[in-house]
Amino acid sequence: MKVLFAGLGSIGRRHLKNLKLLCSEQGDIAQVTALRSTDRPLTSDIVRLLDREITEIDPDERYDIAFITGPTHQHAAVVAALKGKVGAFFIEKPLFDKTDIDLEEMGLGKEQKAYVAAPMRWTWLYMALRQHMNVVMPYSVRCICSSYLPGWRPEVDYRNVYSARKEMGGGVVLDLIHEWDYLIDLFGMPDKSYCISGHFSDLEIDSEDLAVYIARYPHFSLELHLDYFGRKERRNIEIFTDEGTIVADFIEGTIKMPYGNIISYKEQPNKKYLREMAYFLSYVRGHEDNNENSPQRAMQILRVAQGEPKWEPK
Repeated sequence: MKVLFAGLGSIGRRHLKNLKLLCSEQGDIAQVTALRSTDRPLTSDIVRLLDREITEIDPDERYDIAFITGPTHQHAAVVAALKGKVGAFFIEKPLFDKTDIDLEEMGLGKEQKAYVAAPMRWTWLYMALRQHMNVVMPYSVRCICSSYLPGWRPEVDYRNVYSARKEMGGGVVLDLIHEWDYLIDLFGMPDKSYCISGHFSDLEIDSEDLAVYIARYPHFSLELHLDYFGRKERRNIEIFTDEGTIVADFIEGTIKMPYGNIISYKEQPNKKYLREMAYFLSYVRGHEDNNENSPQRAMQILRVAQGEPKWEPK
């Protein structure tokens, strides 16, 4: 397979390693080209996985797969430049930083194979929770993702990372879109949603550090809290039902059921990415009938995350 990687930051490097590992196990050969926008040297372990590096897209070259794993604000330009040249896209979340983009014109129509990353859906905890939700009718849902941005990468000045810079796609609305992604996968699109977002803390960033949503579904309500300033990391969902409350904690790896029994399973963080990559390769080969997260679906999720009061499911 001829593979292009547009972006080799931390998530791009992770996907590259997982791709090479799974291809090796499955007896495939991935010839990888890295599209670079900087001359910053790559580490030796990454260089060994690459066949070549380029700085411009060759208009006559075609790729079986393209991984769009650079900063969010660059996604649209790279995808447009690759229109008609790629068998299947893997696009890191979020899809784009704007919603006023015509997917057909961009080359991401329904006939184009393309998957948008949704790693939380591939965690053991989420897959177990989804099974339980098949027989549960919620009254109310409360979800939170709270952490302290300067603590994400202690060795790096948080003021210089993309999360701190609005023009690069930073801010909790886009950066923490994982939550809306799994909530919509679990419950479907809300009938209505409202958002309050902005910069409220003393963090030295120009992106929003808080977003609070209230959403209405036909038979229940949903509250979602996202922030960059929580000193104690929290990532959980509480589902209130007639039998009691289900609490799923993504950090602890536990699901507490209404009657007090706890389902617990700890796994290495890379497990979810390996599951996702295995699915994607199967999808590329035509072994999967269902696209777990198409650009069309990802655009709907982006509209809800952006707080757009009016959107039409397509």
